Amino acid sequence: MNKEEPFSSLDRHLASLMTRLAESKDNSLELATLLLSRQQTSGNTCLSFEEVSEAELSAGKNADLWTKALRATGMVGKPGDLKPLILDKKDRLYLRRYWEYEQSLAASIKKLLAAPPPSFDQELLSAGLDRLFPENQQTNWQRVAASKAIARNFCVITGGPGTGKTRTVIGILALLVEQAGGPLRIALAAPSGKAAARLKESIESSKEKLDCAGQVKAWLPNEASTIHRLLGVIPDSPYFRHNAERPLVVDAVIIDEASMVDLATMAKLFAAIPAGARVILLGDQDQLTSVEAGYVLGDICHAPPESKSPAKLTPQLSFAFGQGSSSQPLRDSIVELRKNYRFPEESGIYQLVEAINRGDADAALKLLRDESHADIAWKILPHARTLPKSLRETVVMSYQSYLETSDPREALRRFDEYRVLCAVRNGPYGVVELNRLIEGALFDAGLLREIEHSYHGQPVMVTRNDYNNRLFNGDVGITMADPGAGGEKRTFFASAEGKLRRVLPSRLPIHETAFAMTVHKSQGSEFARVLLLLPERDSPLLTRELLYTGLTRARQGLEIWATESVLRAAIAKQVRRSSGLREALWEET
Repeated sequence: MNKEEPFSSLDRHLASLMTRLAESKDNSLELATLLLSRQQTSGNTCLSFEEVSEAELSAGKNADLWTKALRATGMVGKPGDLKPLILDKKDRLYLRRYWEYEQSLAASIKKLLAAPPPSFDQELLSAGLDRLFPENQQTNWQRVAASKAIARNFCVITGGPGTGKTRTVIGILALLVEQAGGPLRIALAAPSGKAAARLKESIESSKEKLDCAGQVKAWLPNEASTIHRLLGVIPDSPYFRHNAERPLVVDAVIIDEASMVDLATMAKLFAAIPAGARVILLGDQDQLTSVEAGYVLGDICHAPPESKSPAKLTPQLSFAFGQGSSSQPLRDSIVELRKNYRFPEESGIYQLVEAINRGDADAALKLLRDESHADIAWKILPHARTLPKSLRETVVMSYQSYLETSDPREALRRFDEYRVLCAVRNGPYGVVELNRLIEGALFDAGLLREIEHSYHGQPVMVTRNDYNNRLFNGDVGITMADPGAGGEKRTFFASAEGKLRRVLPSRLPIHETAFAMTVHKSQGSEFARVLLLLPERDSPLLTRELLYTGLTRARQGLEIWATESVLRAAIAKQVRRSSGLREALWEET
């Protein structure tokens, strides 16, 4: 699909199928199906006719006439009809399964909100909160989140990097176990294998520091999996082993990186939650959303405008255990962690992220031009002809350290100190070309002795899950000589237990070189320093959320290579996905 061809072959195939099956041969159905298929490819769950431009409407028809013509085809039904396409009361057109996903997920969440709250020992909880989340002069939002997670069947904890989401959930796990007085069946899951491994690693590394009894620590869950593995993948099938008829056997489900979960997966997950189980979602609603269709975390957290005032949240704090207004159960189940423990408010990264989230391009560019902040820098994007020279000056110095050590563990640690991030895969400023240029620069500098397949020092990123080798999509390793195998090459990965895993390069699942990676692939990772390159011209991929996600991968230093026009365009553009989920969730809540 390109600028001259607005629809893909898949769009055209679906439209052709619908037209052949239709009772009426009006071309409205063909065009509507083309637009709907294109919308879903772009991450939308439906086609809103309010958002269709006049130029795309059938000649001579306005939206009202178009929807009437669609209903006459016999392929479009109202909600609940067994038709391939569903047109709801707001003139949103769905493939029926996506309408069903939205309705199923909304019903599951509302059922959790309406169910009797879980019983708990208030005195025991109060003591646990005082130990794990002590009060201070300011509102301790982690404490608020923990109290709600114990007192409710459903809780959403949102916040940016450095706000302590993982620290909060570890405390919640301890509180849940203390309340139970024994081990619980708690399922920890994330949308990707990499995110699941990081969650497990965080729990393993943090539980010894918890201020709780040793037996409680021993009872904490020590495994995390992908959502797909939790539900039980059925090969070559869109269904899972666990569903509404065969629910999960759990007392609680905790999902990390919830912003990355698409509508279909989330609907199937919630359908498999048994009655009486708690559900806790963790995520960053400002981050890039799922690759597949849906804006689930955003729809859940996106309350009507009148509820966004901080003053309206204050009364909730008077409820010692997170019990808010019964007329607003969904709103009262959401907590935003506001204090950032990673970035001081005076830091350049913090101020830049805040400006971008506000959509204030002038403030963001003023910060980038201001050289008083040592942690941020901006360079006008070099021309493609001079890019190799500019990259060489930067990456040789930044990647030299990891290439000079023969210790695999130390090499992995040093490699994670720096990363090049891109918005796109292809083109002169895409991942594929940048990895080629970086390899060449390091080879010319004598830091790489070869750049053929599986060379010494090659960083690789797994792009397909391999459960046999416990390697997951997004895992990054380094190929180098193995001191324990006579110097033969192995690819080394850090395990969740803090140990090294060695894999023969020939046994690696599908992978790619990882000096540079896309911002999408970097989600869930963090690096001391980041170089973010944006392409030379605007594209639909360049959004405020992509910028935010890329910038917040950096802990200490950030450099952006981009033109002013592209930066302004990205800051101005927010992800807007058509969906009926928000309305279904928030009506009468």
